[in-house]
Amino acid sequence: MKKGSKLLSCLVSVLTALFLLSSAVALPILWRGFYYSQIGPLNLVEETGFSEETIRDAYDEVMDYLVLDGEFGTGTLRWSEEGMAHFADCRDLFRLNFAILTVTGILLLLLALFFLFFPDFRAKLAFPPVKGALIFLVLALLALGIWAFVDFNSLFVAFHKLFFPGKENWVFDYRADQIILILPEAFWARAAALTAGLALVLGALLRILEALLFKKKFRTVYDELRSQSH
Repeated sequence: MKKGSKLLSCLVSVLTALFLLSSAVALPILWRGFYYSQIGPLNLVEETGFSEETIRDAYDEVMDYLVLDGEFGTGTLRWSEEGMAHFADCRDLFRLNFAILTVTGILLLLLALFFLFFPDFRAKLAFPPVKGALIFLVLALLALGIWAFVDFNSLFVAFHKLFFPGKENWVFDYRADQIILILPEAFWARAAALTAGLALVLGALLRILEALLFKKKFRTVYDELRSQSH
């Protein structure tokens, strides 16, 4: 392992980190049950004055637009052109995340097949790449977690300035875009915590698999087939 390529290992670690993050981001986007489960704990009915059915319908219509290319709408809630423009930007980010998830997933699958069928490939890695990706994620998420604990609002603003450069349409006026009332800051904090947890759990599972594969006594599928042919 010491003679392996650090560059190759770093590249695979980056691919793995991107896969873990995009996977974790995709789940709360696709799993609407997470949002539904937060309506009660966040007291959205009491805080907004909308019925739970109204809240669900508004959320579902927005998500249909973001994920399924449906027509934009927020149920019976008011919305503005500026608000719709922001959700159009969000739809582009969602598509980018799904593209990253697809590409990194395919590349990692191909790399895994190389590992299983070509014994010499493992020797080209200077260190276990999933381990490297997991260490990076832990440090990055720890730093972001501390930032969120100290001042979540500044982190929220920095996030939007990074992913929506030069735009201010993400600053909603609840009188014109009532959808913001059912998507409070507390919901985004919980969604972020879920995403971080999912990324770490998935990373830990991949790390366990990697540790098993990197054991010295591990025999690849190629090794087994070759031994049977003799």
